[in-house]
Amino acid sequence: MADWTPIMVEDRLERAADVFRSLPEVKPQGYFNAWPEYFHSFADQVGQEPRMRRPKPGPRDITQAEDALLWLRWPEPGDARLLWLRANRKPWKPICWELGISRATANRRWQYGIAVIVWRLNGKRVPSRRSIDYIVRAAG
Repeated sequence: MADWTPIMVEDRLERAADVFRSLPEVKPQGYFNAWPEYFHSFADQVGQEPRMRRPKPGPRDITQAEDALLWLRWPEPGDARLLWLRANRKPWKPICWELGISRATANRRWQYGIAVIVWRLNGKRVPSRRSIDYIVRAAG
């Protein structure tokens, strides 16, 4: 594959969040429903909005999502949490409140986390004695 870019990493993390959100919920063992499934007739559905369901993710989607989730081991735990919250499309303001940081700091840490993943995917070492700004510019 060609060199990874920050945009590619962001897209893959967002798709991973979508895949995990669309998987069926985990139920306790032994859970079942004795009621028969109710099928609505055409007359019941007249005048109602159609319910569109997204297709369930396939095996390839799930594998890619699991791989993307493993990428979150590379940044610091706080930065990984920030990356996952943004992948789930959570707005910046609640993220800043939850993590207790400013918007500028959150954005800088998010860019740094993406940059660390890009460097690792491209087979490069993450510089240990460089500033965050240098790493973000070099990865992008």
